[in-house]
Amino acid sequence: MEINLFDDNAWLSLKPLTFTRPVADLRIGILTIAEKWAKYLDATNFGYQTAPYLSTKYPSISAQLSINGSICPDKQLIEAVFLLKDGECLIQDSLIIAFKSHLPLLWNEVNEKLKNVAYPKEVVQIKYPENIFSYNHVELVKDFELLTKGKTSAKLSNTNVFLGDDIFVEEGATAECSTFNSLQGPIYLGKNSQVWEGSNIRGSFALCNDSQIKMGAKIYGKTTIGPFSRVGGEINNSVIWGYSSKGHDGYLGNAVLGQWCNIGADSNNSNLKNNYAEVRLWDYEKETFRKTGLQFCGLIMADHAKCAINTMFNTGTVAGVSANIFSAGFPRNFIPDFAWGGAHGFDVYTLEKMLQTAEKVFERRNMKLDDKEAAILSHVFDITQKYRHF
Repeated sequence: MEINLFDDNAWLSLKPLTFTRPVADLRIGILTIAEKWAKYLDATNFGYQTAPYLSTKYPSISAQLSINGSICPDKQLIEAVFLLKDGECLIQDSLIIAFKSHLPLLWNEVNEKLKNVAYPKEVVQIKYPENIFSYNHVELVKDFELLTKGKTSAKLSNTNVFLGDDIFVEEGATAECSTFNSLQGPIYLGKNSQVWEGSNIRGSFALCNDSQIKMGAKIYGKTTIGPFSRVGGEINNSVIWGYSSKGHDGYLGNAVLGQWCNIGADSNNSNLKNNYAEVRLWDYEKETFRKTGLQFCGLIMADHAKCAINTMFNTGTVAGVSANIFSAGFPRNFIPDFAWGGAHGFDVYTLEKMLQTAEKVFERRNMKLDDKEAAILSHVFDITQKYRHF
């Protein structure tokens, strides 16, 4: 089976996280949404129907089955998708979940051309950035079962302490002199991951392949550390997608970090307002702050964003793509894409300087910043200019 995962209006409401990727490339739980669907459906290949400027890196493929990239699958939903016939569309109210057609249709054309099939059960849809950490425990539990079913866990050193036995260790993962508490949720250690001495980890938790937890870290539940990342300090109910670092002391809570982010030493984010009021987040489309309905909401940081040592983030801060934050005091709650500065004010982080830095960041990982990635960042720089009122 081959599938395309399409972006609907959730791609707009998930900015700035989706400025640099389709919705289905978001990580929640252990896997990206696209990887979940491919695993459940045993798909041999998958593609994306997304914004034209992203299509060079995330191309579509020729496939009859199209899936809404903002929806996370489960067993019941998979059964309904398998039952779809050519010319049918699976919907819930006005939400298009999936459709099957030999015709090359876009998602907003299917209501007029295909037969609607109602889906009566609840679905997990990722529509806003805060949904990622809010639903992370639910998705982590599902992914844990999906990835470990029928497999045997590798063993960890007997220098560790285990509370509960709901832990799965992939080949090459190591840990020494650390505590793993899986009584509240499963713990997953990916291939070649490392947990350094003195770390305390409480499930639900996932450490993806080739990532490290530094000595003495305190990791609370509902947290995912994506591949090729390094973290330390205190982390709670947060999702880091991959190739990012929070390697030092400091608090990160109810937060989402994209790829190629770096958090400086002793940086902290607030996740609860002093008056315990509802947290609001910046909305790119409305160009104002949106109510989240949450009392706990910390930092949303897009790809390539970075902060210096001792940076302090207010409750409900959004940092855009390639934002570079430094200096004393609390910066504003919305830090535009390609902003350079802090509480004292911001200047434009020029595209030329940003790409020079990105090249060096990639080189440290023995990777190359290719033309496709540079073109996406150039496009994001252009389309976000209106938010930089410096």
